[in-house]
Amino acid sequence: MELAQVRLLVTDFAACYRFYTEVLGLKPQSGAQRGPYEKFSPAAGSAGIALQDRAMMAEVLGELGESVAGHRSLVVLRVDDLDACCARVAARGATLLHGPAPMTDRMRVAHLKDPEGNVVELQEWLLLRT
Repeated sequence: MELAQVRLLVTDFAACYRFYTEVLGLKPQSGAQRGPYEKFSPAAGSAGIALQDRAMMAEVLGELGESVAGHRSLVVLRVDDLDACCARVAARGATLLHGPAPMTDRMRVAHLKDPEGNVVELQEWLLLRT
């Protein structure tokens, strides 16, 4: 597994986008100022910080309702074989909340929670960005 990013689940996407670009000076990957997703790359290192609309992530997890406000962040781990990884973590006691399933045409994902309720996304890249 490789740390891909720490993703912050936000309500005011535009304000957070401005903070990470204008205040911290991070470079946005695509320029999606209104969201619902954007990844920021630091000057050094491979992992980045990403913003995602909180309601969008709750919808992916099937958690529309009172739990939407509870999630603030998630850790994204990149894996080579999502199905095999999911089978391993399930055999070790993890409960998958979602997936494995396509997220975009470039990746498949699965979601689970740690014992404290923090969301972990496992992602397998099907196509690399060019």
